[in-house]
Amino acid sequence: MALKEKTQCCGRKWCVGDPCGIVCAGITWLLIIYSQFVVFLVLLHSYEEHWLHTGLNFLLFEMLTVLALVSHVKTMLTDPGSVPKGNATEEHIERLQAAEEFKVIYKCQKCCSIKPDRAHHCSVCDRCIRRMDHHCPWVNNCVGEANQKYFVLFTMYIALLSFHALYWGIWQFVLCVGKEWHSCSNLGPPGTTLMLIFLMFEAILFAIFTSVMFGTQMSAICSDETAIESLKRGNEDRHKTKSWKKNMQSVFGGPCSIRWLNPLVEPYVSKPAFEYSV
Repeated sequence: MALKEKTQCCGRKWCVGDPCGIVCAGITWLLIIYSQFVVFLVLLHSYEEHWLHTGLNFLLFEMLTVLALVSHVKTMLTDPGSVPKGNATEEHIERLQAAEEFKVIYKCQKCCSIKPDRAHHCSVCDRCIRRMDHHCPWVNNCVGEANQKYFVLFTMYIALLSFHALYWGIWQFVLCVGKEWHSCSNLGPPGTTLMLIFLMFEAILFAIFTSVMFGTQMSAICSDETAIESLKRGNEDRHKTKSWKKNMQSVFGGPCSIRWLNPLVEPYVSKPAFEYSV
């Protein structure tokens, strides 16, 4: 009986069945859902008195939430650039060597796959991933060639959402104190205070974490060097072959445009078909 692939669950072609990753991804969604409870139970209570401010903040908050969740789902359920398992057959290796006489063919001993340049084996996914940066439990997937755009957008939108939640939470808290908690929410002063404090605490943690991750990812993209490659290189200088603009285009797809910010637009991933087929 064949063992079930680690990257297949819930009936999907690519879904990592890692318990730790599933829990972390679930926690991410629960924290975002909690922020929605605070919005509807507390923050929208100032609508009648401050309708323009509250309305604009509500629209911005919901827009960032949708973009963040879509980016998270796309990162989690997109094949990051896996190399087919068991394609390192003698026939295939001979075919590759015949195509390029002096090309060195690397074989992964763990998944019996031919490793393209810059591919690395992920022990969680149990696959070799092209241009693998790292495995992130919060998205329950590897960040690689085909889904790095979605991961960058996820960190960016969560950071923006967190900063916005922090601003809106502080504004509402000051408003409630100024009104001596009259008509602030239906939860009463203790409940409202606890919900706002936890929202702001959550926002601060998420803002710091995702801002650092976003900056790290942008630096890696511009320098065309993944986290794994950076660790392996150490202090040695790395020869750059492309400009930072070309590197950005290779990850986000095409010239700079509004499409870069859309998690529903798939980036173009270039790969020789013969190199990955059995």
